[in-house]
Amino acid sequence: MPETLNDILQWDADKKAGFSRENLLFQHQLDKSDLFSDEALIALIDRYPRDKLEVFTMGYDPTNWTQWYMGRRGDHDGRSLMEGVRAGRLWLNLRKVNQSDADIGALCDAMFAEIKAKSGVTTLKQDLGLLISSPNAHVFYHLDIPLVTLYQIRGIKRVYVYPPTSEFVTDRDLEAIALRENDEQLPFNPEWDKAAMVVDFQPGEMLTWKQNAPHRIVNHDMVNVSLSIEFMTPRAIWRANVLYANGLLRRWFRLDPSIERSPKWLEPFKVVFARLVKMAGGYTGGKNPLKPRFTLDAKAAHVLHFDQDTPAPVNDVA
Repeated sequence: MPETLNDILQWDADKKAGFSRENLLFQHQLDKSDLFSDEALIALIDRYPRDKLEVFTMGYDPTNWTQWYMGRRGDHDGRSLMEGVRAGRLWLNLRKVNQSDADIGALCDAMFAEIKAKSGVTTLKQDLGLLISSPNAHVFYHLDIPLVTLYQIRGIKRVYVYPPTSEFVTDRDLEAIALRENDEQLPFNPEWDKAAMVVDFQPGEMLTWKQNAPHRIVNHDMVNVSLSIEFMTPRAIWRANVLYANGLLRRWFRLDPSIERSPKWLEPFKVVFARLVKMAGGYTGGKNPLKPRFTLDAKAAHVLHFDQDTPAPVNDVA
């Protein structure tokens, strides 16, 4: 573990100035921490609330995001789940683990104390998720409303980060995610890779990107362990509220607002509008909750039993 709050990341002047505004690649030392050994991860999974741990699998075609499936873990403990990750095609997500585990919570606090000290950026709503994923697993093209820092702890993955502009995500799709009307996955065109920032992400590296930048991830042929940390800043909350208001204006009043092109002087009015709607109960046209579509075999966690109405992924994509 780093010895002080000020040596988790390696900073320079450009990183201090660009944090929360630019795509940045940092170096860190967390890959050397005992917090993330196999035995420590197994114990952490066992301490984590059973009903909160999310298990996913996915198809092989990066353009077919409908084959991102949530599953049921059954009675598997941490050791069995880790074995399933090594042998299968799984993605484990321990959301908000900083709120349920004292050691991870202290690490998260240290991370954001350092960010404040080094960059001056005030952060809010920190959500640290632990990701443990199988060799060659991937995450489909998607975006997040909050800002994100991604710490690579073990394994290597290729991360593609795309510009958060109308060429890569429409206003309507952005608004649907802000309103929680749709999942975060988006339609993807492989031609867009030409415009992406591409990083073969190594242990000891941290990547952060512009708010709402679409991205996708492909693991190399090895187990990966990462920390995915969502957070907000006052500026990011402002943008999120503008997107929320734009979505309401489109759906309720049939207007055609644009996060890129609409006049900036209207934004304060949109932020007030969004906050008033949220105070009154919020937008009620939300998405249906994600439902489990498969179950881990009782004896071998890497064996998946798909529900009758769920097509099992077929590896027919090179």
